[in-house]
Amino acid sequence: MPRRALCIAGRVLLVLLVSGVTAWGALALLYSSTTNALASAVLAGAFLLCGLLTALAVGARRRARAAVTGFALLFAVLLGWWSGIEPSNDRDWQPDVARLAHAEIKGDRVTVRNVRNFAYRSETDYTPHYYDRTYDLGKLRSVDLIAVYWMGPAIAHTILSFGFEGGDQLAISIETRKERGETYSTTRGFFKQYELHYVVADERDVVRLRTSYRKDPPEDVYVYRLHGPLENGRRVFLQYMQRINDLQARPEFYNTLIDNCTTGIWMNARINPGHVPLSWKVFASGYLPEYLHGVGMLAPGVPFAELQRLGYINPRARAAGDAEDFSRLIRVGLPGQ
Repeated sequence: MPRRALCIAGRVLLVLLVSGVTAWGALALLYSSTTNALASAVLAGAFLLCGLLTALAVGARRRARAAVTGFALLFAVLLGWWSGIEPSNDRDWQPDVARLAHAEIKGDRVTVRNVRNFAYRSETDYTPHYYDRTYDLGKLRSVDLIAVYWMGPAIAHTILSFGFEGGDQLAISIETRKERGETYSTTRGFFKQYELHYVVADERDVVRLRTSYRKDPPEDVYVYRLHGPLENGRRVFLQYMQRINDLQARPEFYNTLIDNCTTGIWMNARINPGHVPLSWKVFASGYLPEYLHGVGMLAPGVPFAELQRLGYINPRARAAGDAEDFSRLIRVGLPGQ
């Protein structure tokens, strides 16, 4: 390739790099504060302007070296500030995420503290309630994937639910831990705005909330029985418990792309030999059930469309109400029960 063409290609790549860094930095600054939005916007705008001027200088070959050097120093300062933002368990949390679960593990017996089981009157009106329960891993009988849809087929919130002999179900939902007055934003989730939170709950809470109380938008909930050795399920359960305890000791930030409800399931499941390979369908979480069906983990031999039809539980959940055997009632007719 002629030298001129190489120079042009190099400038194009540098402009793209500066543009990408500028976009990331401006958004990081924009979402850096929930208490002084104006100051965050001014800083974001200033950084955006510096990045645009640097990109123009590179493209026009006018003082490009000085512009890039100055912008690199500015970005280094931004990275230093960014690295200093630390997660915390000590904030004014919304009531539904105020308590952290933790586990006491003694061989096959695991005592889980603070299992959430709120009594809901609406999505935002509820009476908090928690209980402690001991689970015997020798009595684990099933692991189910719960997929929740509210914005089309590509995106779903996913939950794992562990079933034990006698009818106990323990559902674990990986979510954002929001402060009072804070709302969820997919974009904010990229920028250290939420701590990572494992909601450990009774299905009458975490499932019924989604089938019966969330209205804006309404949510469609599907339950799928996972197929595989129960020993795999036991290892994943223990991995979840260890993760929950670790987050109590050392909080971490949620990340919309790499540490969310579905990538968290995949990362915890890596404890098993021959775990499911990473796929784009793990990131486009609405397609995760179909992906798992394709690798033989959902009712082999049953077409996925039929599994999806049978797995839709909203009507059964509404009919079950707050019944003690809620978990059994919502699974009536599901393949693999």
